[in-house]
Amino acid sequence: MTQNTTTKPLDNLNIFSLKGVQMKTFHITWLTFFFCFFAWFGMAPLMKIAREQLHLTKDQVGNIQIASVSATIIARLLIGRLIDKFGPKLIYTWLLVFCAIPVLLIGTSNSYTSFLLFRLAIGIIGASFVITQFHTSIMFASNVKGTANATAGGFGNAGGGAANLFMPLIASGITALGFCSTEDSWRYAMIFPGVMLLICAFLYHRYTLDSPQGDFKDLKDESTKSIKNTFLIAAKDYRTWILTIAYAACFGVEITVDNFAPIFFTDSFGATIAVAGMVAGIFGWINIFARPLGGIVADKIGKTWGFDGKTLLLALLLLVEGIGLIWFAKSGNIGMAIFMMFVFGLSLKMANGATYSLVPFINPLAVGSVAGIVGAGGNIGAMLIAFMFKAKANHAAKNVIENGHSIQKDLIDYTSAFTLLGFIILGIGVAVFIFRTIMAQKTAEIEDLVLTPGK
Repeated sequence: MTQNTTTKPLDNLNIFSLKGVQMKTFHITWLTFFFCFFAWFGMAPLMKIAREQLHLTKDQVGNIQIASVSATIIARLLIGRLIDKFGPKLIYTWLLVFCAIPVLLIGTSNSYTSFLLFRLAIGIIGASFVITQFHTSIMFASNVKGTANATAGGFGNAGGGAANLFMPLIASGITALGFCSTEDSWRYAMIFPGVMLLICAFLYHRYTLDSPQGDFKDLKDESTKSIKNTFLIAAKDYRTWILTIAYAACFGVEITVDNFAPIFFTDSFGATIAVAGMVAGIFGWINIFARPLGGIVADKIGKTWGFDGKTLLLALLLLVEGIGLIWFAKSGNIGMAIFMMFVFGLSLKMANGATYSLVPFINPLAVGSVAGIVGAGGNIGAMLIAFMFKAKANHAAKNVIENGHSIQKDLIDYTSAFTLLGFIILGIGVAVFIFRTIMAQKTAEIEDLVLTPGK
C-alpha cells in the first residue's frame, strides 16, 4: 500500500481527494458503512412480500423488527473495546465476513423462527457504525472531527434509504428476468448485499491503515494503542450516558422509520411496495447532506461556544424532531406525510451528526468505547421503540383491489405509535437542554486540552 504524505491527522476534509491514507480510509469506511446499512435494512422494503409468503402475524412482524436491531446493542458495546485494542482494520474485516453469511442465507428461510434468527444475526452489522466513527476520529484533527464523523456517518447511513429504494427494484428485476416468482423475489434479492459485504471486506483490509502512523500491530509507539480498560473509563462518565439517551432519540428513531415506514405507507395510504420503498428511501437519502450538516454546524458553534453550544444545538434539533414526528403521524394524507417526514428527518439526522461531534471530546483515551456505548444507545432506543410499536400497532382488515379483484387483507396501523414517539422525543430534548450546562462544566478542562494545540 502506498504510504500517505503525512503521518498526522488531517486538519481539513476535502471529500474530493483520495490523497493519503487518511482520505483513502475516509472514502472506504463510508462506502463500507453504506453497504452495511444497505444489507441491514435490505429486508425492510420487502417485508410485505415475506410477511405474506411466510404467513407472519402482526406480533411476529413486531418481533422480527425488534430482533433486527437488538443484536447490534451487544455488538456495538463489544466492538468499541475491540477497536481500541486491536484497531479498526482487522475488526471491520472480520465483521463484514461474518455478517455476510446471514445476509446471504436469509433467503433460505421457510419459517418464522428461521427468519427471526437470520434477522437477529444480520443486526450485528450495525456495529459497523462504531468502527467508522472511530476510524474517522483517528484520521482527522480536533477542529474537523465533527465534520468528518458526520459526513462519513451521513454518507453511510444513506445505505438505509438506498435499500428502501433499490431492493424492490432488484427484486422486480430478478422476477422480470424469469429467475424466480414474485413471492420468492425477496430471497434472491438479498444475495446482492451479501456479496457487497464480502467485496468491502477485501477493500478494507487491502487499502486502509489503523491510523495515519500505520497499523496498531506494527506501531512501536504505545501512545496510539489503548492498553487501559477504555470501556470502564467511558462507562464511569455520566456524559457518555446523556449522549447515549440523546442518540437513542435520534438514531433510534431513524432505525425505526427505516424499518416501519414502508409498512406505514403501504398499509395506511395504500401505496404499492415500490412507491412505499421510494418514499421511505427519501428519508434515508437525507443522510447524504443532513448528518454532515449537523457535524459542520456543531464544529462551527463549538469554535465560539464550545461544548455547551454544541449541546444546545443538539437539544433544539431533538425538539424540532419531536414536533415533526407528531405532525407526521397526524398528517392524514401521503403528501403531507412525505413533507413532514422530510422535516423531522432533517432535524433527526442533523442531531445524529451533532451527537457524534461531541463523542470524541468526552475522553480522548476512550474514543472507541464512548462511540460504542453511545452507538449502542441508538439501538437500545430502536429496540424499545419497536416494543412500543408492537404494543401500539392497530390491526385492521380492509378490502383492496388487486388485479381487478376485491380481496381482504390484514393491515397494520402505526399512527398511535408514531404520535407517542413524538412526545417522548420532545421530553428527551427538554432533558438534554437542562443537562447541557452541567455537561459543559465537566468537559471544560478536557475540551481546552484537546482543542488547544500544544497545551
